[in-house]
Amino acid sequence: MFDMVSRRGFVSLSAVAAAGLGLAGCSGNKEPEATGSDAGSAKASSKKEAVELQVFAANSLEKALPEVQKLYTEQTGTTFADTQFKASGDLVEQMRAGATVDVLITASKGTMDDAETVELVDTGTREDMFVNDLVIVRAEGSDTKVEAIADVANLDGKIAIGDAKTVPAGKYANQALASVGLYTGTEGDDGEYAPEIADKVALADKVGTAAAYVSTGDCVAGFVYSSDIFRYDGIEEAFVCPEDSHKPVVYPGAVAESSEHADEAKAFIDFCLSNKKAQKIWAKYGFELSA
Repeated sequence: MFDMVSRRGFVSLSAVAAAGLGLAGCSGNKEPEATGSDAGSAKASSKKEAVELQVFAANSLEKALPEVQKLYTEQTGTTFADTQFKASGDLVEQMRAGATVDVLITASKGTMDDAETVELVDTGTREDMFVNDLVIVRAEGSDTKVEAIADVANLDGKIAIGDAKTVPAGKYANQALASVGLYTGTEGDDGEYAPEIADKVALADKVGTAAAYVSTGDCVAGFVYSSDIFRYDGIEEAFVCPEDSHKPVVYPGAVAESSEHADEAKAFIDFCLSNKKAQKIWAKYGFELSA
């Protein structure tokens, strides 16, 4: 395009010069070069700086999200820094400590509420992105039977549960246990385990650790998300906790207040929810889009 314009410009100038109109620049004097802000604008328009986004995401998105990010990079050129996958509460604490973030995706509304309360995210950009199921898993091939939440009290062995202080899956698990009288608090992080299971609970620092405890045989059962079965080897579903036994498992996402690329960050969140190929990736790992 630029060669074509140059040739056309040259022809036009030649024609005008031939007509004897004495245009500036045809006498051999150079036109003054752009300086200051004009020069800066020209450079900015000729080369757009590549954007790199920093995403903080719940541990359970560790397999699905990188595939969606790769897809987004292929389609837009936007790249991603080393995405942090940790317990949602730990991610919020990192942000409170000053971490620069573009996008935050947590595994519970409560954790995102906490981020909003201390103004770590832009409330206007918040979206409920995915939903998930809470399941009780056992080691693959195990004969451990769980036909109801209360059955965990009768198991011979440890039960893996995320630490509810930082792990949303742990809060959901405790809520499910509370629904059958095995935990004293209704919120999931405000009570104690009933005597029947108090000595059996093995607390995990993240939902992936809970899955690992089960796959290695350190625990006979554990509470994780249905999506974790797709990303961890050695575990299988034993029981799906009823929806009314715990609060809905929802993953909200939002643009961080510390983001220097807020528009691009919001565009990525929108892509996650609207792109058909991205939706297939979420489904492959057991995530459903929030209605």
